[in-house]
Amino acid sequence: MTDSPGTRRRGADKRRRLSAAAAQVLHHQGVERTTIADIAHAADVPVGNVYYYFKTKDDLVRAALSEHTARLEEITDGLDRLPDPRERLKTLVAAWVEQREVAARYGCPTGTLAAELDKRADGVLDREAGEVIRMLVDWAERQFRALGLPGAADHAITFVAAYQGMSLLSNALHDPEIMTSQGAALTAWLDSLT
Repeated sequence: MTDSPGTRRRGADKRRRLSAAAAQVLHHQGVERTTIADIAHAADVPVGNVYYYFKTKDDLVRAALSEHTARLEEITDGLDRLPDPRERLKTLVAAWVEQREVAARYGCPTGTLAAELDKRADGVLDREAGEVIRMLVDWAERQFRALGLPGAADHAITFVAAYQGMSLLSNALHDPEIMTSQGAALTAWLDSLT
């Protein structure tokens, strides 16, 4: 007996809700403090149903990383529609600054997750989190390359490091205005590159 289309659709919806909830709850609480029940509650899915879609908490962490990947792809795809690479970079900085309250409260979603996962001995999920950050670095490098700047790879690392640093400091000091001031400095740096 096969599942009906409606049953498959409801199942896919539950899986999506659980993935989105995992991304949010893990960002807000961290991996170690988050339980499967926390994610089930946030997704409005019975706890017992979670195991049908995700066998372990690590599977939910992977789902969260997939959510971060999809979100980053959505953002960069939208930015790629802008005609000028410098404007793409500056628009991304503006988006980061717009999220300053979230950054001050929880830090960067992927950066904090990568830092927490790096403390584990298994060395698997931290590399997967690093791949999401690598996607951002690679996208930024393409922008600097499109600007015709030498050292595009170094500029990309500087750009992403600035974001991670301002997110970390904003979170550690509980000061969203760090994102504002450092975002302005990052934008001025982008404007200075010729």
